[in-house]
Amino acid sequence: MPHATAPHTRPEGISPHALGNDTLLHELEQLHRTRHETFLYGSEEALKRHTLRTGQLEAEFLHRFPNRQVTAARTRAGARAREAAARVESLPE
Repeated sequence: MPHATAPHTRPEGISPHALGNDTLLHELEQLHRTRHETFLYGSEEALKRHTLRTGQLEAEFLHRFPNRQVTAARTRAGARAREAAARVESLPE
């Protein structure tokens, strides 16, 4: 006998809108943790689903937390500053 499915579930998983904040973050962590392996060893369909689901969950996260704290070091300016500091550090004295 087939299992009944909840109205908010789909073959792709639970709707991002239906997830609580903690579950949303957990799901994002899982997807980010498994991305590289899926990219290297997953089927084309698995990679498409992984990419789609990641996009859905990331969009929901940004929707819920539009004013989240952004670390300056994680911006392009921060990356350039790190590169410049590394170049200076590597110069002979």
